[in-house]
Amino acid sequence: MFESGDRSACMELRLVLEAAGIAAHAQSRRGRWRLIVAAEDASAALRELAEYRRENQSRSTETVSVTPTYAGAGIGVIAYAAITVAIGLATLPWGLGLDLFTPGEMQAGKVLAGGGWRCVTALTLHVDEGHLASNLLFGVLFGFLAGRTLGGGIAWLSIVSAGAAGNWINAMIQQPDHRSVGASTAVFAALGILVAVALRPRSSSRESRLRRWRPLVAGVMLLALIGVGGERTDVTAHVTGFFAGLLIGAISSRIPTRWLADERSQWLAGLAAFAVVTLAWVVALSVA
Repeated sequence: MFESGDRSACMELRLVLEAAGIAAHAQSRRGRWRLIVAAEDASAALRELAEYRRENQSRSTETVSVTPTYAGAGIGVIAYAAITVAIGLATLPWGLGLDLFTPGEMQAGKVLAGGGWRCVTALTLHVDEGHLASNLLFGVLFGFLAGRTLGGGIAWLSIVSAGAAGNWINAMIQQPDHRSVGASTAVFAALGILVAVALRPRSSSRESRLRRWRPLVAGVMLLALIGVGGERTDVTAHVTGFFAGLLIGAISSRIPTRWLADERSQWLAGLAAFAVVTLAWVVALSVA
């Protein structure tokens, strides 16, 4: 049934046949190993060995592709938490109580009238402690995972861009007086980015199309689980943030590996993300 110079391979197939109830024995001759069965068992043995080879080939071609991880995830979430908490302390009643909502909130009519900076500044504003805490928690979680996947700098530039794009899309489909604040649009943008990166086919993976779509199904389920509750929840902003994250993530997932692994590129991208938020607030306060 089988002949090889590898004893272990011969013994492995012997166990396969014996597990199927077919008597077999291994014989060594002139440095070669042979697997022998009775003549009446030959057909059944051939079928068992062929099936075993097919199963092994299937398992070997459906290998799980391991996505590389990059540095900077920790620094990225620390910067996010620092900015979120700092602006929270500046605006909440028990803090400085500054009115940053008037110049910074996302109001659909004002955004479409030229106040595009509001799509960015609104991401940093929160109405109360609970709102801030939940976005801080999930933002750190999804932001850290995105940072590990794309590198801290590129991940947060992608998240800020997708969050702003999500607010812009939300402004286009809402009534002019619709208002929205909170980092949740960016949080769900980060989730969309993670899904987009996971959806990208890997050269080493031969998963079926159905199995490859599992990250999207999981992302939509998570969006429905944590993004559709609460009286003041802007569900549309969560959905548009997630959708924008999918688009930006599809682009970011194709950034060359050498850029993702380059520390200078990551720092430049991170500084660009910080500059976008800073510039948006400078413009917001200057026109207030």
